Amino acid sequence: WTQNRAENLTKERDAKMNGGEESAVADFLQILEEHRKNCERQGKYVEAEIAKNRLEELKLHEENRRKEAMRSRQIAERLGVEEAHMLEFQQFNMVWDKKMEAYEVHAETLVEAMKVRHTKDLKEFQRKLLQKQARPKFSRELLNLRNIQEHLAKAKDYTEAHKMKLKADALEAWEIEKWRNQKQQEMFQQEAKFKHSKQQELIALQKRIQTGREEQKKRRQLDLERLLQRYQNVKSELEAQQNLERMRAAKQLQSGAFMNLNRRKVK
Repeated sequence: WTQNRAENLTKERDAKMNGGEESAVADFLQILEEHRKNCERQGKYVEAEIAKNRLEELKLHEENRRKEAMRSRQIAERLGVEEAHMLEFQQFNMVWDKKMEAYEVHAETLVEAMKVRHTKDLKEFQRKLLQKQARPKFSRELLNLRNIQEHLAKAKDYTEAHKMKLKADALEAWEIEKWRNQKQQEMFQQEAKFKHSKQQELIALQKRIQTGREEQKKRRQLDLERLLQRYQNVKSELEAQQNLERMRAAKQLQSGAFMNLNRRKVK
């Protein structure tokens, strides 16, 4: 877009140079030059001198006018390129800011969705762990105590059977508590392992998101470098065109090409 802007400015410049303003000045100078020659042929040297001086004044004025017009036009062209570049740069930043914002929103959605899924998976894992718990396997010592207790009861030795029952109950309570502690420890370990695996999954996702974020930054930087390079190319091309125009104008002024053109018209 910046390059098109520069090309349009160049076309506008050429159209203005070929306009009627310079043609009107040239026609007037042609008339004045014809008047000077007529005065010279007729021996009216005072009038010829006045016409000559007037021609020099007008030529100098026209040269200065053309120089100033070219300077103003070239400044306007450079400002136009700068303005076009700033608009393109603003559009570039707006597009990329929206793109990166959308990426962050999507990344946050992925992370939150994974956390929700992990919470659900943990509850299901804990439920299955509880379902897997079997009844404790009692020791041989406890089983022997229960057998003795039953034999004593069958023998109607209730006093000894009661004593044996108390002893067996105490041992059973101790073994159940020990079993529960072991199972709880096993559950904690399995749950910790499960949580670790989910945490690693989350870290992997966050790493992928960060990698994508860095790639996006690199693409933005590359696009910015291309934009700046296009701007520099357009700017350099415009500067070269303007330098060439100034050189041609200076050469024309030195060679008197403007007046030579008038003289050809007179002839």
